[in-house]
Amino acid sequence: MTRDMQNPLLLETERRFPKSIAIIGAGTIGPDIGYYLKSAVPGLELILVDISQEALDRAQTRIEGYVEKGLAKRKLSKTQAQNVRERLVFTTNYEDLAHCDWVLEAATENIDLKRKIFAQVEALVRTDAIITSNTSSLPAEWLFNELKHPERATVTHFFAPAFRNPAVEVIRAERVDERVVSYLRWFFCATGKVPLVTSDALCFMLDRVFDNWCNEAALLLDQADAAQIDSATSELVHAGPFFVLNLANGNPIIVETNTLQMREEGEHYRPARIFDSVTTWKTAPPGHGPAVPEPLASTIRDRMLGVLFSQSVDILDRGIGSRADLDLGCTLALGFKKGPLQLMSELGSAEVTRILERFAKERPGMPMPKKPIESYLDYHRHLIVDDVDGIKLIAIRRPQALNALDDSVTDELLDVIRAHEADPAVQGFVIIGYGDRAFSAGADIGRFPELLGDADGAAGFARDCSRLLLHLDAMQKPVVAALNGMALGGGLELALRCHAIVAIESAWLQLPEVTLGIAPGIGAMVVPYRRWPEAADVFHGMLRRAEKLTAARAHELGVIEGLAPDYPSLVRLAVSRAHELASELPRIPDGPVEIPELAPIESSDAAGRPLSAEVISIIEDAVREGAAAGTFSESLEIGYRAFGRTACTDAAREAIGRFVSGKR
Repeated sequence: MTRDMQNPLLLETERRFPKSIAIIGAGTIGPDIGYYLKSAVPGLELILVDISQEALDRAQTRIEGYVEKGLAKRKLSKTQAQNVRERLVFTTNYEDLAHCDWVLEAATENIDLKRKIFAQVEALVRTDAIITSNTSSLPAEWLFNELKHPERATVTHFFAPAFRNPAVEVIRAERVDERVVSYLRWFFCATGKVPLVTSDALCFMLDRVFDNWCNEAALLLDQADAAQIDSATSELVHAGPFFVLNLANGNPIIVETNTLQMREEGEHYRPARIFDSVTTWKTAPPGHGPAVPEPLASTIRDRMLGVLFSQSVDILDRGIGSRADLDLGCTLALGFKKGPLQLMSELGSAEVTRILERFAKERPGMPMPKKPIESYLDYHRHLIVDDVDGIKLIAIRRPQALNALDDSVTDELLDVIRAHEADPAVQGFVIIGYGDRAFSAGADIGRFPELLGDADGAAGFARDCSRLLLHLDAMQKPVVAALNGMALGGGLELALRCHAIVAIESAWLQLPEVTLGIAPGIGAMVVPYRRWPEAADVFHGMLRRAEKLTAARAHELGVIEGLAPDYPSLVRLAVSRAHELASELPRIPDGPVEIPELAPIESSDAAGRPLSAEVISIIEDAVREGAAAGTFSESLEIGYRAFGRTACTDAAREAIGRFVSGKR
């Protein structure tokens, strides 16, 4: 692995997990960052430093509150809670951080104060200690230009709530050592965050979007009130701009950051004057805002999309961030329902051009695209692709959904494979999940709820969802699934169709569809029996009772061909296996296969929860008929039709309804 890998967990780093981290600033975000670090790094010493003992006391209470809440909701084990509470230091003495491996500043957004802090820190810590700032807007060059060793200093910008929000901007400052950037990317990914790399521009990437989104909303107050603007933007964001400003006490932040942009980049960034006279906005909680009449709703929508698209193309034209990071960051960090580029793609270039032309007239001076709209949209939104020893390593990066599959992920995987499968320099492919939790936690149900009660429509839906898997079946180059964590439902079905499966030791497999009142729709009722008939009894339990299968047991059964202790080792194993398969690919056989009889079972899952006897019966019939089918294609068709039949059951209507409403 090298330092130019796109996948952070494959980056070469001399450093591993730090033993001691100090956070300077015990306001709100400092303790939240501290709680994340203590929860993620076993045995970590965390030192929280502030000049105010009262602030430190509040921080201690805040962290303890998180621990108690985590225990009460069973999100923390007693061991994890103990790990958070131990080696946790609150101090007013800066000398207590002298031995730390990393010092993270989260103090007030004041450049003179921050420079003073960094000078004091540098005088105390080792020359190899990392120093970062949580500033949301001040470039690293402004903060660290007086340090003797600026090569170990940069910005790591967290988003509220920092212990839960996965996004972190990692700034590639001009003078920072690239090894430090690589390490921070690796560290954050290894601890459950999603590092988004940006250049050292004022306000970086995501604050440019957020601050100007809110400022534009305030500039619209001459045409609508705050509640109307929040309501009209609800189709774009989970919470409107004024609701978020109230939540974060954000008015002073917008004034400060937009004033900086105005001074550096032009008068068009001047903050709305109303911010100086209003403390709290009159608005409603998300989903409870007033109805907004036309054409006012369209005016608001066009203006807010205009500033969103304007800032997005400016970020890309100036190379501040990447397309994929911009789209993902807006959804993870800022609460957009869809990223700006996804919106542009769905609207089409003509509509985007209309919106931007209107915005240019209303807001002269704001950035406009320097290239055709289509050129901003040519990228993979959900995949990271690296080259390892002649193998294309494809990571599914959809952390907000534990790398679950949907139509866009399926099409992107097909796109990458088709683009390279005829290239003689590419010997094979490995599919893996992003991060350390999930290969893929299933498949989004997409338009399936609309097909409930329509057996033919649901069967057609399953056939359409199988397009990637059918392509894998016919490929002439190997594709290896590397399970870096859980593989559930449609994610497991993808792995089952790859030519080999390897896994990290802690991975596990499950087919939970029966708990939703449906059958697995794209091959799981037939493929495993044809590939590993000796494990048929295990598959019976997985299909009918949603029983989990550990990677270790799957390895004993031959389903998984190799186990690895960690992510880099897993990749090496998968790449090696792809090379081995290049000479001869295993194929899913035609002809009938013998399987043991499906013994009668109770209609309940492995935990004793009731299941539909009707759905279980449909699954059993499909398993028997699929095993007896004369060809693999015929057996797949049996599975599609069985999926369609389950879509017509009361169990499916009830369970899918609960799933869609979030009442699982």
